[in-house]
Amino acid sequence: MNTPAHDVVVVGGGAAGLSAAVALARSLRSVVVVDAGEPRNAPAHGAHNVLAREGIPPLELLATGRQEARHYGAQVRQDRALAARRIDGGFEVDLDAGGTIRARRLLLATGLVDELPEIPGVRRFWGTSVLHCPYCHGWEVRGQRIGVLGAGPMSIHQALLFRQLSEHVTLVRHTMPDPGEAAWEQLAALDIPVVDSAAEKLRSIDGVLRAVVLDDGREIPVDAVAVAPRFAARTELYEQLGGTATEHPLGTFIATDAMGRTGIPGVSAAGNTSDLAAMVSVATGAGVVAAAALNADLVTEDADAAVRTRW
Repeated sequence: MNTPAHDVVVVGGGAAGLSAAVALARSLRSVVVVDAGEPRNAPAHGAHNVLAREGIPPLELLATGRQEARHYGAQVRQDRALAARRIDGGFEVDLDAGGTIRARRLLLATGLVDELPEIPGVRRFWGTSVLHCPYCHGWEVRGQRIGVLGAGPMSIHQALLFRQLSEHVTLVRHTMPDPGEAAWEQLAALDIPVVDSAAEKLRSIDGVLRAVVLDDGREIPVDAVAVAPRFAARTELYEQLGGTATEHPLGTFIATDAMGRTGIPGVSAAGNTSDLAAMVSVATGAGVVAAAALNADLVTEDADAAVRTRW
């Protein structure tokens, strides 16, 4: 009754999950992708550093990915995975719309949640004028007035990275602790002003970001703001299976080996679920690597079963 009907169930229909589904389906594996439809980069105008598809709108990229996965025989279901458990021969995943999926292997590509500073205006402009990654969005704000909202040691790193793209970078210290003398010297040497106040809100005019309003009433004119979110991978299913999320100074993630294998046999992870810094192109590659490892594992299992049957 509980015999797995599929080879692999992929939870997450982003770049990592769909890339894995394509690779597995091309190896004639029965694959089901469960996609809750909540891509992290949906607010962004374009996905960058994607070779030959530079600047493609994120939702267009995923729509094309779903078409490619289905072309090779993978199923893609618009649904949410609520629970996962181990069964004889594999895993069972419960769906929000009802029913379950049974598969021999489980790939978690559920991504992460950006926990943003609770400052009015930050969420509104997230992914457009409020940024965190200079490689994802830096070119688009080159030469502009960029404010960096301090939160921790990474804020210094952000300020230095964005200073490469613009001479008009200001660090608003906000909640950032003293980073140490060496960091202050770097900022001074690169002519990055530091405002020793907290941010109260972001001000816009006609829907365009214009300034960081400080708690003392002053305003710092900006065209873009860099923030340092806490990155919380979606680890609920992994924890239901007995796994433990790994703590990181920047958030939480699922630890894997180089091939995407987790500490739970039969369970792999890819993309931002296991790599908090993965951009679209990196997540895509990680999905393919994890898929190759899963296929190789299944090939070995099938060969061993064939040997037992023969004798």
